Parts: sequence; structure tokens; C-alpha cells
Amino acid sequence: MPNHEAIYREEAAQYHEMIARQPDLLSVIEEIVPLRGLDVVDIGAGTGRLSAALAPAANSLVALDAAEAMLDITAERLRAAGLDNWSVRVADHRELPLQGGSADLIVAGWSVCYLASVNVPDWERNLEQVIGEIKRVLRPGGTIILFETMGTGYETPSPPEFLLPYYRKLTDTYGFSHRWIRTDYEFDDADQAERLTRFFFGDELADRVAADKLSRLPECAGIWWLKPR
Repeated sequence: MPNHEAIYREEAAQYHEMIARQPDLLSVIEEIVPLRGLDVVDIGAGTGRLSAALAPAANSLVALDAAEAMLDITAERLRAAGLDNWSVRVADHRELPLQGGSADLIVAGWSVCYLASVNVPDWERNLEQVIGEIKRVLRPGGTIILFETMGTGYETPSPPEFLLPYYRKLTDTYGFSHRWIRTDYEFDDADQAERLTRFFFGDELADRVAADKLSRLPECAGIWWLKPR
């Protein structure tokens, strides 16, 4: 399996080429909370998959990520869109560089999992810290929305075993609501599909993409949301 931490540091442009093949999630988020006029924080913002969709409707947006190279692309995208209501900062999910009670909505796309996988030491403590920081930064009545994988290369949910305890914690311990959606990759052709799948997901999935000459790679994603009391 490719080293995702190295990809985020060193190959942000190719990563963005890949995730740009997925659908816009603005409508999914607005089914949970209307965005107009909100102060939004995107933690683990990456190259702006969520930030670029949310910023035009938000009052303000702060994009946070541990990899500066990823945030450079987010900043380029927001600047190119003619927006001036945003900022980017390098940050760890467990220590957000933001004032308490400063956000109406905090989103995290496919990022908390890197701290909350059972393969990570002290994952439960990590998750407790992340949720605690999010709640500290949220205003009363604010909303948390988390996106995580439910399986790439699958038509229906098939989440990785090492993430299931984390997912159970979200619903059973922290009280999140949950549903799943499809976030398929629509590549230009089978060659692009194989190249980008191999780059991020590794040889096993890429070999299947190549053998079947796929240009659409199915993927399922989970959405967890909470309005803390």
C-alpha cells in the first residue's frame, strides 16, 4: 500500500488530479445544514475537496491540514475562484489553532481516520482529543460533519476492518448520526484510472482496474454528523 503521508507531503498535485474525479459534495452537506453565512472550518482539508465547494457560500472558511503542500493547492484554488473570505493553516487535528466558539460548522473529509485507526497507538485517546477540540471550537448550535471511506472498488459499503471500531465509537460513544453515499471516481479513460488508482490505492486494486479496463471506479463513503448539546 502506498505511503499516504509521503503522498500528502510530496505529491499533492497528483493526489488532487485523482480526487478531482469525484463528485462535488456541497448538496450532501447542505442536506444536513444550510451553509449560507456560516463560519466554517475544514480540518484535514487536503487540496480543497470540501473547502472549494463550501467557501463560496460561507461567511468565512479556515482550511487546516498537516501537510503544507496540500494547503498550497487549496489556496491556489480559492484564490483562482476570486474569494477572499478564507485562510489556510498547518495544524494537527488534536490541537486546532482557533479560538473557542469561533465556528458554526466543522467538516473533516477522510482525515480523522489516520489518527483513529486501530493500527495507530492510542487511537481512542486521539479520537477523544479530536472530538474535544472540535467541540471547543464550535459555537452553541454548531454542526460537525465527518466523511470517511466505506470502501473503494465496491458498489455497496465494505469498510476496512481496521476502521470499524472508530466508526462504532462515533455512533455508540459520541452520538453521531450516520449514512452512506456513493463517491465514484469518473476517470477520462482506463489508463488514467489505472495510473491514479495504483498511485494512491496500490497494486491489488489497480490490477483489477486494469484487467477490467475500468474508467469508473466505484466507491462508498460514510457521513457522520452531530450537533453537540
